[in-house]
Amino acid sequence: MPSINSAEQLIAAYAAGERNFRGAHLAGSRLSGATLSDADLAGANLSGSDLREANLSRCNLEGANLTRCKMRRANLIGANCKGTDFSGSNLYRIKLLRANLQDALFNRADLRIGADLREADITATNFRGALYDEYTKFPPYFDPIAQGM
Repeated sequence: MPSINSAEQLIAAYAAGERNFRGAHLAGSRLSGATLSDADLAGANLSGSDLREANLSRCNLEGANLTRCKMRRANLIGANCKGTDFSGSNLYRIKLLRANLQDALFNRADLRIGADLREADITATNFRGALYDEYTKFPPYFDPIAQGM
């Protein structure tokens, strides 16, 4: 895996066919609209990054730091987000359908305005203090009040 320390390096390496970006340090990166589907970003630090409308479908984000990110309309359909920390992130209209969200943290994350978690695995997911509204889509068995939202 090449050493990736900037959004520009990540996008160039991805365009060249690289998909292994495990543990990359990309805090504060501007990746709005980037296509990174099927990338391995396990353990990566993307805290404070701009990921609005990014395509992260089927990515491995296990254990990644996505705190305080702007992720409005990001596509994480089918992504592995086991143990990922989304705390404090803006997740308006994020697509998390069929994502693995086991043990993920959504503390104080903003899931309003149509965040879609239908069919996601939310086993042991922490939603304490997360914001939601009538447009947030949860799995049918999920009770946001019981989860401290």
